[in-house]
Amino acid sequence: MGHGHSHRATNGIDDEIRVGTTARAVLLASLGVALLLTLVGLVVWWPAGDAIDRAVKSGGEAAQFAAPGVTFPSGEVVEVAPRCPGDGLPDNSGCSTLSVEIEGEDEPVVVPVLPDVLDSGIGKGDRVELQRTPTPEAQDGEEVSYSYFATERNGTLAWLAVAFVAVVLSIARLRGLFALVGLAFGGGVVWWWLLPALLDGAPGVGVALTSAAAIMFVVLYMTHGVSLRTSVALAGTLVGIVLTAGIGVIAIGDALLTGISDESGLIVAQFGALDFQALLGCAMVIVGLGVLNDVTITQASAVWELRAASPEASRGEVFAGAMRIGRDHIASTIYTIVFAYVGTALILLMLLRVYDRPLLDLLSTEQLAEEVVRTLVTSIGLVLAVPVTTGLAALIASPRPGHGAHAGTAPPE
Repeated sequence: MGHGHSHRATNGIDDEIRVGTTARAVLLASLGVALLLTLVGLVVWWPAGDAIDRAVKSGGEAAQFAAPGVTFPSGEVVEVAPRCPGDGLPDNSGCSTLSVEIEGEDEPVVVPVLPDVLDSGIGKGDRVELQRTPTPEAQDGEEVSYSYFATERNGTLAWLAVAFVAVVLSIARLRGLFALVGLAFGGGVVWWWLLPALLDGAPGVGVALTSAAAIMFVVLYMTHGVSLRTSVALAGTLVGIVLTAGIGVIAIGDALLTGISDESGLIVAQFGALDFQALLGCAMVIVGLGVLNDVTITQASAVWELRAASPEASRGEVFAGAMRIGRDHIASTIYTIVFAYVGTALILLMLLRVYDRPLLDLLSTEQLAEEVVRTLVTSIGLVLAVPVTTGLAALIASPRPGHGAHAGTAPPE
């Protein structure tokens, strides 16, 4: 290294980057504090082993997916009856029905279905799930009745998952493998820690910050390697997460959002004393993790590349160059966030479009206002994370002596 105030990274292009010792120490110390707080949060809000059971019991009948005795056998479609005339709704004449072979029945079970099911292209050989309901009294000599419940799609989901993994591994190779492992880890944190902790009554925003930090610590280092560049991206991500959470709490309170915008919220409300405004804040943090991680690692990498190409450029010049890249990235990621919502809520938006009410009035409804606030809060946190990460990276990646500093004199840190 040959200089008392510098540190060299050890991975690829990082070997060419001169790092200020003071800035490096502050960065690593800050991440150490963040890691400690994350571990404390995981321990303090660790859900009790029976958190789910207690939530189910507190929900009473709402916690039961189906009435006692109801089962959901699956079977193979052996015949599809033609669609009924007119609107296609079953009329007990034998049309708009499926004949399904299920285990335990000597003859195929005939169940009526809505025209949408027939229009989906269901045919002979497909598998469906039926609802088997015991009847209090015999109906037509039968002690149970059957109705259509769902179409089994496990095969399609399986080949899509295999195709996704194959594409990721073939193109991204080892880094893609690490990304998939990180994705599995993040899903595990959400399913086995975040959701039980929320059902256990832990504060929503605190749980969101803890789980998001835990996921990012593992995912970023696993996918991008242990380096100062990754550490800068992690620091920028954590700052963005905190900003998103803070802005979200303020916006939710100011907009008087309840956090319950559909039937699912009403059902979950029966599972205990849950703070749905805090749950909405939690959702805002989690929904922005992916794009936030994307922009921070991009900005850190941009600074590293610019510094490697211009080792004597000032920090201000590197920051300005990286921000030009960041501004382009901001535009594309904001489009991603907004149009992702439009795609998932297309039917709702169509319904609102045909209502004869002013657009601003519709935006004030709980369901739409919640999504607008969520999108804007996430976007603000995302945009603010760009200059934060870029500034941190520019401070860490020091210029070599020769530009704005005398040779042999350490640049300011």
